[in-house]
Amino acid sequence: MPELPEVESARRNLVHWLDGRRVVRAEADASRVFRGARPEDFASLRGRLKSLERRGKYLLFTFEKGRGLLAHLGMTGRFVRRPEGVPVPYSRARLHLDSGSVIHYADSRLFGRLEPCDASRLYELEAVKALGRDPLVDGLNAEQLQEALGSSRQDLKVALMDQGRVTGLGNIHAAEALFRAGLHPARKPASLTPEEWERLADAIHASLAFGLEEQQGEEPAYLEEGAENRFLVYGRAGTACARCGTPVESFTQGGRTTHCCPQCQPPHPGRKPSDARRKRASHRR
Repeated sequence: MPELPEVESARRNLVHWLDGRRVVRAEADASRVFRGARPEDFASLRGRLKSLERRGKYLLFTFEKGRGLLAHLGMTGRFVRRPEGVPVPYSRARLHLDSGSVIHYADSRLFGRLEPCDASRLYELEAVKALGRDPLVDGLNAEQLQEALGSSRQDLKVALMDQGRVTGLGNIHAAEALFRAGLHPARKPASLTPEEWERLADAIHASLAFGLEEQQGEEPAYLEEGAENRFLVYGRAGTACARCGTPVESFTQGGRTTHCCPQCQPPHPGRKPSDARRKRASHRR
């Protein structure tokens, strides 16, 4: 599922594609990406883009004449640009530009969401109001992270993925951040020390920065099937940890598969890797 880096990359591409351009025609097919909205209202998105903001995994478009659009990519949604007349598989909605290009919203499994509405209502939509702190838009330091997660009784990784607490993190970057911070996904937030909150906040920013770097370009492919796995721990169950050589483990947590290194991410507070493991990790780095 697209996470904050993928959605931010989509936002930047869309801003670039729409800069100085006018939408001369908008059209949409009837599909469940418009659940809660009418596809015919998509046709009202004309003129120039005034702003395009991101909150967590949501995109908020504002066009001329006060028209707005809320977009969520779901699991397989994406925006692509093609010349007029070039078909795009699974295209569900299209913005035709005065340049002769067409921006398609393509979604094979229809888990995404498009909701045209008055631009003045975008931040009043329940989906947006329910979002927690955005690490890039709002900033996120150790104190803010502890304030957002500290009261949760959920496992740490599950709490990180709660969009009402911290928005934008999904299964991938929650796992990657915890690995970078050396924290076990099943730890409880209340067990973290001030130093561990600092490590986790830094690790979240590092993981998101990595994701944004990998997402450069109009159609990045690093999450597509068959692409090289460039993550540190996500999707690496059974392979040697890049830091210490211990086999990476996986287990189900909150209905999702979690990946972690049992040596680099000790399950109990205060437990440290053995001297032998630390030496091996230092050698590998």
